Amino acid sequence: MVTYPATTETISLAQEANSSEAISILYQVLEDPSSSPEAIRIKEQAITNLCDRLTEEKRGEDLRKLLTKLRPFFSLIPKAKTAKIVRGIIDAVAKIPGTTDLQITLCKEMVEWTRAEKRTFLRQRVEARLAALLMENKEYVEALALLSTLVKEVRRLDDKLLLVDIDLLESKLHFSLRNLPKAKAALTAARTAANAIYVPPAQQGTIDLQSGILHAEEKDYKTGYSYFFEAFESFNALGDPRAVFSLKYMLLCKIMVSQADDVAGIISSKAGLQYVGPDLDAMKAVADAHSKRSLKLFENALHDYKAQLEDDPIVHRHLSSLYDTLLEQNLCRLIEPFSRVEIAHIAELIGLPLDHVEKKLSQMILDKKFAGTLDQGAGCLIIFEDPKADAIYSATLDTIANMEKVVDSLYVRSAKIMS
Repeated sequence: MVTYPATTETISLAQEANSSEAISILYQVLEDPSSSPEAIRIKEQAITNLCDRLTEEKRGEDLRKLLTKLRPFFSLIPKAKTAKIVRGIIDAVAKIPGTTDLQITLCKEMVEWTRAEKRTFLRQRVEARLAALLMENKEYVEALALLSTLVKEVRRLDDKLLLVDIDLLESKLHFSLRNLPKAKAALTAARTAANAIYVPPAQQGTIDLQSGILHAEEKDYKTGYSYFFEAFESFNALGDPRAVFSLKYMLLCKIMVSQADDVAGIISSKAGLQYVGPDLDAMKAVADAHSKRSLKLFENALHDYKAQLEDDPIVHRHLSSLYDTLLEQNLCRLIEPFSRVEIAHIAELIGLPLDHVEKKLSQMILDKKFAGTLDQGAGCLIIFEDPKADAIYSATLDTIANMEKVVDSLYVRSAKIMS
């Protein structure tokens, strides 16, 4: 059997060989017992090439085994290089689709190893990555427990760059749990840490994106639009795929503030044309439906672009609110001329299923959007005249308030006389 030592010629041979042969050669290079500086340099190169080959072959489990196999080698190289290799292999596994569970297992194994080896710097970064994976896997309780411990430890060490990452992650986690006050507090902490250091543009874009999401959640769409625009500019300059999501949320904000006519202009701009695709087509269809106040077109858009609208939790939440508003406006306009009308007739006019319309009308009556009742026996909606407010109640409250002022004034005067 041919053996391949850790030399530059062996690396060149592996690059020219086909995939399976190259992987075999590179594994043999790593098994070379030599620990000279040149051999270590060659082995580092072999690890990089092997990672690329295994990623191309989508062999995630082999990458996990490689990381375990390299542990003795890590004792020969500086800790910074070890951290770079470990994070590179974890990133390589992440490029293979459907490996979330494998990544979680890999991170947990590395956390145990780094704790045993007392490699604090690397452990903290692997734990941050593990928390992000747990959040992606919707294991929120475990992710939150991990982050709570980690954030205290990192604050003590005052590692600002890692602290920005952790606070951002914590903000996203609390937002997923619908805890907006804590999500905002974590984001403020991330901004405070970011102001003290140089933050890479991608990280700044992530902070702006999260800020926009939180402002949009509070219905402050104008401020949200500004943050999404800042995030879009950062991601667009870097060629980051998140640019399209920032642009999508910008369009969403325009629709939510009833400026749907601006959507076509933004999409046809120089920056927008680079990202033309299903995501922008979906938002354009929603904007058209909103401009025409058409529920039918709105439902068609939701059906045709399900992956872009309903499967995106942020867009879906806001569009659900927009759909309800549109439906209520249309129903109020349709029932306005009637004092009694068949529910089936309203359903026919609005073009929606009877049970859906009936459920919405009952909800609107309970929310006091209009005065009326449902006669389910006859299948009719009975609309009452708006009850006139009795002025006597407000007048009585005003009289009582004025009497209270008089009594307070008399009390003050009597107190002065007595003194």
